[in-house]
Amino acid sequence: MKKLTVLIVFLFMFLAACSNNETNKAEENKERESEIEEKPKVEEKYENVYPLTGIKTNDPVDQRIIGVMVNNHAKARPQTGLSQADIVFEILAEGPITRFLALFQSELPEEIGPVRSAREYYFELAEDYGALYIYHGAAQMINDMIYSRGIEHLDGYYHDNDGKLFRRDLSRKAPHNSYLLVSGVNDEATEKGYEMKTDYEPLPFLKEEEVEQLSGEMTDRVEIVYANNPKVTVEYEYNEDTEKYSRWNDGEQTVELNTEAPIQLDNIFIVEAEHQIIDDAGRRAVDLESGGAALLLQKGKVKQIEWKNENGRILPVENGEIIGFVPGKTWVNVVPTDPGLEQSVTLHNN
Repeated sequence: MKKLTVLIVFLFMFLAACSNNETNKAEENKERESEIEEKPKVEEKYENVYPLTGIKTNDPVDQRIIGVMVNNHAKARPQTGLSQADIVFEILAEGPITRFLALFQSELPEEIGPVRSAREYYFELAEDYGALYIYHGAAQMINDMIYSRGIEHLDGYYHDNDGKLFRRDLSRKAPHNSYLLVSGVNDEATEKGYEMKTDYEPLPFLKEEEVEQLSGEMTDRVEIVYANNPKVTVEYEYNEDTEKYSRWNDGEQTVELNTEAPIQLDNIFIVEAEHQIIDDAGRRAVDLESGGAALLLQKGKVKQIEWKNENGRILPVENGEIIGFVPGKTWVNVVPTDPGLEQSVTLHNN
């Protein structure tokens, strides 16, 4: 009996010791957690910022911008490389069909295309952004302008399917099957005497706290009508989970040809500009100098603002002051003043 009593006492002492030990460990863990929480977060420092996206980096940011004319005919979709463009300008080319000037700097895909012919307002934009202008063919008067104005360019017409700068995709029919081989750009440009390393002043971008405090009307979808007969539409839809915008063209989502990865955007900038038909083929002149009405979509909100051309760059303006983009990728849609933003653009909030 005495042995049993001693055993029970010993057991209670053992359990009490274990309990005290666990309590001490728990308290030690709390102290460690408290110390960790109290330690200030060390903000990672970056030396550089990509000029067209505002994304911070320690990599060099002196790669010259390349501006590529990308086909947006229905037979050219899905395109290749657009998901890696920093900025894309979408403007009517002829009739109801838009064409893209895609600016690449922070990322360079292996291929871009299909590549199409030049237009004056596109090469002027490329020049203003300090880009090497790349296209495939052009009307003689456009080529004359490019040469006479000293626009630094590469023309696929002189490299058609050479396997070094351009290739043809046999699964598609011309003129919707010409692809730029990006690996050949620097060598070809250097041979022509073009400088491919340069410094750029970054576009205006919002700071992190400014992004969190963005104001505007809530809207998660916008539709742009470029033509009614036949109907040509562009839509953007905001995803709260990814905090990005996806794009649709005529009801079909804009994705990469080979991977089907969707285009993901941070800024949708819709600007109104004067358009004029200048020839029987329906080619246009577009005024990207004078400024005008605009809409800016960021983080699921929209602002009715204005745009201005500041040293060749198309920038958002609110109450007379230039405002910043959200760091990331931007798509700029240019719509004609006739019928204008009110008739061309519809905002939705589901």
